[in-house]
Amino acid sequence: MSTFQIHTIESAPESSKPVLRLLQQNFGFIPNIAGAMAGSPVLIDAFLGLFQKVHAGTFNEAQIQTLLLTNAVTNACSWAVAFHTALALNEGLAPADVDALRAGRAPADRRHAALSMLTKTSIEKRGHLDERDVSAFLEAGFRHDQVLEVLAVAAASTITNYVGNIAQPPLEKQFHEHVWKRA
Repeated sequence: MSTFQIHTIESAPESSKPVLRLLQQNFGFIPNIAGAMAGSPVLIDAFLGLFQKVHAGTFNEAQIQTLLLTNAVTNACSWAVAFHTALALNEGLAPADVDALRAGRAPADRRHAALSMLTKTSIEKRGHLDERDVSAFLEAGFRHDQVLEVLAVAAASTITNYVGNIAQPPLEKQFHEHVWKRA
């Protein structure tokens, strides 16, 4: 059980409140993981800036969710796996591809598989990608700048995944059907 407070707008430090308000506006609720992050205004502000940049980048939302779900599984963050499972399905990822990602396998969709493999390999190799790792991504139709953009998504999800693993926020009821535990 976690000892970290899950902040609301009312209980959060003053400088965390604007971020929580924005997340409330974007999601219709404040994710518990953001409530945990709000205990550190530095962290939640950094997360928001990165989050906004990632969602304004060159990847579409289905591709971003492929990356985020892969990262959540790779980092074994149960909260983030459930959350990003729901978002991936809402973005139109095939249920079989979502199941594959949740099991740590590549999805059938070639481009999503390339995204998943690059981010998973980057995390597992701590950024020490070799030419084959990058070539497989480029052969799927992506560009060199997008190799680096994958790192921005990984940075955002690492914040979320690590907060989830450390603070262990409760999973919201709407995500209970997507509960995940590391195999």
